[in-house]
Amino acid sequence: MRLVSLFRTVREIGLDARKLRAIGQWPRFVRDLRAWKRQGGAVSDIYPVLSDWSDQAGSASSAYFHQDMLVARRIFEAEPPRHVDVGSRIDGFIAHLAVFREVDVVDIRPLTASIRNVRFIQADLMNVPPALISSAESLSCLHALEHFGLGRYGDPIDPEGHLKGFKSLVSMLKPGATFYISFPVGRPAVEFNAHRVFGCEEVLSWPGSELLEIQKFDFVDDEGVLHEAIPVDRIAPHCAQLKHGCGIYTFIRRP
Repeated sequence: MRLVSLFRTVREIGLDARKLRAIGQWPRFVRDLRAWKRQGGAVSDIYPVLSDWSDQAGSASSAYFHQDMLVARRIFEAEPPRHVDVGSRIDGFIAHLAVFREVDVVDIRPLTASIRNVRFIQADLMNVPPALISSAESLSCLHALEHFGLGRYGDPIDPEGHLKGFKSLVSMLKPGATFYISFPVGRPAVEFNAHRVFGCEEVLSWPGSELLEIQKFDFVDDEGVLHEAIPVDRIAPHCAQLKHGCGIYTFIRRP
């Protein structure tokens, strides 16, 4: 097992290396607590938070942050009659959309919460339900396709799950519909059971891609910087050095 795999496994079982490093901030916590008490401050209990002193005010460099903002803005500007999303984060991208419009959300997992402006449909998109075929004027699938078939979310194991899922997504589009999709891009890999990483141009040859015309390509690099509106003929050179970025594609379904 490689060191990075070991680190990720340790994190997954609940040991956060960043929080372990924060133990070094304990003396500062004790000093602040004593200062609080000397000034007459009351304490009901102690709840040490040891890492926020060195953090910035917030993070604006993650792939999720950039893709959610970018695609939500484009949907806001486009004002489609109906927008359908498959598998994107409820507490991220979907929350952005639900602020200003209704959205139909499809996921293999159940959703028990009732959320204003969100209509939930539980379905396995490796086998798209007939009712969803040719149903969407606007469709998104952000950072979800790379998981299809890995079993991480209770889906059936299938090495071609991403290809079947992509073809299903294309089948959901009405002619002329806009399709927003994102996933990890860089050096192709399968990091089981977390996700796949695809080459930037792979999607252009997947089954179903012949029905699509690419309109925009944007990507977030390994340092968390967003690059917008990359010319289609420059996709490969821009992605050549990526290890694990995020590709954001905007397609139109051909008539």
